[in-house]
Amino acid sequence: MGAIDKAKNKVEEAAGKAKEKLGQATGDHETEAEGRADQTKSNLKQAGEKVKDAFKD
Repeated sequence: MGAIDKAKNKVEEAAGKAKEKLGQATGDHETEAEGRADQTKSNLKQAGEKVKDAFKD
């Protein structure tokens, strides 16, 4: 299950980057901010997965 969660987090991070770039390209600051927020959320989830992995061993 951990690998699936990690993959989902990477997809979410990529989508956040794309949303941020779209916001930059169109001058839409709200979309750009949402993209950054999505990336931050994904990074926090990834950090949580790393902590869980560390305690599994």
